[in-house]
Amino acid sequence: MSGTLYVVGTPIGNLGDLSPRAVQTLEDVDFIAAEDTRVTLKLLNHFDIKKEMISYFEHNKRERGEIIISRILQGENCAIVTDAGMPAISDPGEDLVYLCHENSVKVEAVPGPTAFATALAISGMNTGRFTFEGFLSVAKKSRREHLESLENEERTMVFYEAPHKLLATLEDFYKAFGNRNIALVREITKIHEEVIRTNLEDAIKKYTEEKPKGEFVLILEGKKKEAKEITLEEAVDMAKRLVENGLSVNAAAKEISSQTPFKKSDIYKELV
Repeated sequence: MSGTLYVVGTPIGNLGDLSPRAVQTLEDVDFIAAEDTRVTLKLLNHFDIKKEMISYFEHNKRERGEIIISRILQGENCAIVTDAGMPAISDPGEDLVYLCHENSVKVEAVPGPTAFATALAISGMNTGRFTFEGFLSVAKKSRREHLESLENEERTMVFYEAPHKLLATLEDFYKAFGNRNIALVREITKIHEEVIRTNLEDAIKKYTEEKPKGEFVLILEGKKKEAKEITLEEAVDMAKRLVENGLSVNAAAKEISSQTPFKKSDIYKELV
């Protein structure tokens, strides 16, 4: 009789978030498939768990996947973990889960923290409908095509990004979507957890002046229905009304830019 693959969610920062069931599962399985055995060893040591580990990550997933599935088919139980969060979400664990289903191996979830859902919950953005987009490709063509495919997306969009790539991604968002509202959620559950609610223009300015730190979940506003057919002339008229009501030209251009597809600079130029 074959064993079971346990998909075990691990903390995304605070080790106190590992559930008692997850601890028990990691203690009970025959071996653990880990994205980075060094990271997982710290987790196991914290809970005084001693267990055989096998590395399983993007560049060895095919070779190691066959080894892991062979052992499970022989009756061993395996837990798969990622460095942080739920395995198989924007993660090579997806392939191992698929392989198990293809071989009629039981897959059981031991749920835990997930960065995108946790970030959405504390972002203050519209969460009624959203689309998870994961990491953008570093290849220019794939990256451009990905963003172009989202041009008319009205749902809230969720991305992951590393700090050293953040500014380039924000600039690409601005080129593709204009000045949308965005929440940047960083260091979730860690001591420096922070939610920055702003717009793309101000986010670019902020991270041009300061170095981003920590892993980011980017929650980007979808395309607004009311902005679909608005013209630049109409946007400028809206800004003029704000100026007439006492707002500065700069502030009026910024406000209307956040409500329409047009850049602040284009509205400002027409106002002056």
